Amino acid sequence: MFSKDIGIDLGTANVLIYVRGKGVVLNEPSVVAIDKNTNRVLAVGEEARQMVGRTPGNIVAIRPMRDGVIADFDVTEAMLKHFLSKLNVKGFLSKPRILICCPTNITSVEQKAIREAAEKSGGKKVYLEEEPKVAAIGAGMDIFQPSGNMVIDIGGGTTDVAVLSMGDIVTSESIKVAGDVFDNDILQYIKKQYKLLIGERTAEQIKINIGTVFSGGRNDEMEIRGRDLVSGLPRTITIHSNEVEKALHESVYMIVQAAKNVLERTPPELSADIIDRGIIITGGGALLHGMDQLLIDELKVPVFIAENPIDCVAIGTGMMLNNIDKAASSKY
Repeated sequence: MFSKDIGIDLGTANVLIYVRGKGVVLNEPSVVAIDKNTNRVLAVGEEARQMVGRTPGNIVAIRPMRDGVIADFDVTEAMLKHFLSKLNVKGFLSKPRILICCPTNITSVEQKAIREAAEKSGGKKVYLEEEPKVAAIGAGMDIFQPSGNMVIDIGGGTTDVAVLSMGDIVTSESIKVAGDVFDNDILQYIKKQYKLLIGERTAEQIKINIGTVFSGGRNDEMEIRGRDLVSGLPRTITIHSNEVEKALHESVYMIVQAAKNVLERTPPELSADIIDRGIIITGGGALLHGMDQLLIDELKVPVFIAENPIDCVAIGTGMMLNNIDKAASSKY
């Protein structure tokens, strides 16, 4: 009868939903398929992702989130409504309280859009929290002590780097270089190098199956198919791990640079803590082969991958939901 509190990781690539008392109950791609002629929603989540790049002219597969913020308000609302009704979290008489995460440097207008979308999709009260803070809690860091913790959250649209102490962010940086940019880098590299056009999903498969960001860290090959730009016909080529490393090099170093910038602005006492405790990487990008090794090499600090990097933000929202009344009185 009563509604449940829920936490939402509204990501550029995936939406994860945590229901209080149940854990992470949903993990689906942030994709919505719409019929352009009637504006009707045809599919949401995994079903819609299957349609990306494979639909007739009147059906479009839209990703309503871009760079961690809402790019298409109505479609985001429709997507959230779909997921929430699927989970049946509304009570008989009441609506759920929702905690949503957002990147650290988004504007107040973007924050308002996220809050409104959640309210319209059925939330009673909506709380916003900064992503790296929630990711750090989800990764098991005790950020409420007076000691330094550093987290690098590499998502689909943004990478958030933050140093936390006493339950809040001391220094942070958010850049729009993450999983989506990596996919695009691979796509562009193959287009330039082999005159072959591949889709976003193929690029993502390459990244997951043979990708690495650490030179010489992996020695795998993969056959890929696409359309030859010269003849216009389908063609198959074989691509190697070290080529993926070359393709991703520039973008990955932007993440390294962001981490260096944050460390340079960190008070010395907290820097000492970070050397002791190391840095935790969370988000889907943490699973990219060699990411931890590269950061250890570049930052000269121990780096660890969180236990469930993809679920960290969602798990963190769950932990924060348990203290939502305290958070509500202090923040919003």
